[in-house]
Amino acid sequence: MRTSKVTFGMMLSLDGYIAGPEGGAGLPVPDEKLHRHFNELQRRATVSLYGRRLYEVMRYWETADQNAESPEVELEFARLWQATPKVVVSTTLTSVGPNARLVKGDLAGLVQELRKEPNAEIQVGGAGLAASLARLGLVDEFQLYFYPLVLGGGTPFFQAGLALELEPIGSETLSQGVVMLRYRPAGGTV
Repeated sequence: MRTSKVTFGMMLSLDGYIAGPEGGAGLPVPDEKLHRHFNELQRRATVSLYGRRLYEVMRYWETADQNAESPEVELEFARLWQATPKVVVSTTLTSVGPNARLVKGDLAGLVQELRKEPNAEIQVGGAGLAASLARLGLVDEFQLYFYPLVLGGGTPFFQAGLALELEPIGSETLSQGVVMLRYRPAGGTV
């Protein structure tokens, strides 16, 4: 029987950064084939759990489907993102957009609530939030999408001071030279 799962996955450089120095993006825009992979992940998500910073970046997709000149793969992602319920963890935001709710505390209780949905696919967005969840033992799977480039600094995928023992559970080579590695906490089941 399949159970609910909490997954943290992001694109990152070979040296482990999800954003370049001073918060610059630094990573290439996914090509159509890689974007379709991310569209499929969004399609499977029953809820997206965001930290404030990444949620504010992702709000771009609230209206991205209104740009008729965008490629179909981006229009599809926008529709999928809009349809996915979102929970935003923030102590500074006072409101969130459509199909989203704001939560200010008790991460363990929040994840327990989200896991009540049978076979929930809970996707975590944001390195800081993922680190907090990992420290509580609440992340079931880490998906690292390595781009073949080095940023030399920036925002790390794994927050400084976060110590985890992980075991590999799979890998996949994708377009643009991206290699996706999947891990779970050692001793955990996925």
